[in-house]
Amino acid sequence: MSFSAEAAWRALGGVPDPEIPAISILDLGIVRAVSCEDDRVAVTVTPTYGGCPATEVIREDICSALQAAGAREVAVTVQLTPAWTTDWLSEDTKARLKAYGIAPPATRAGEPQPLRFRPRIRCPRCESARTEQLAAFGATACKALYRCLDCLEPFEYFKPI
Repeated sequence: MSFSAEAAWRALGGVPDPEIPAISILDLGIVRAVSCEDDRVAVTVTPTYGGCPATEVIREDICSALQAAGAREVAVTVQLTPAWTTDWLSEDTKARLKAYGIAPPATRAGEPQPLRFRPRIRCPRCESARTEQLAAFGATACKALYRCLDCLEPFEYFKPI
């Protein structure tokens, strides 16, 4: 019996990101390629950054999901180039991040910015632009910690990378 690429992509769509379970690893854009031969599946992923501690968990979750869907063998390859970028996030994914309480990137990663430019980050809860950065790094290096000055809620901001 042959395992199809469509079945593989469908199974991977159900694998949540371990750090942001409101989105899948497909939503995050880290799955670069899937190939199937008979019931063997090869998946290539690009982690959000080279030292991402969740990479091994993601590898295990990919293997589990594909084997549960019927793949006999699963090989996961980590590809570091080209580097992952928040520019790969879809508008739908950004909306789901916001609904989860994480402010999505305010600019594209490749856009040149003035030296001391800091975009106004809107609160994902109340939409206020009156926010302040509390720390350049949140729970992970790709996020910063902010606070809304109107609703007083803290929130994370997914930095453009």
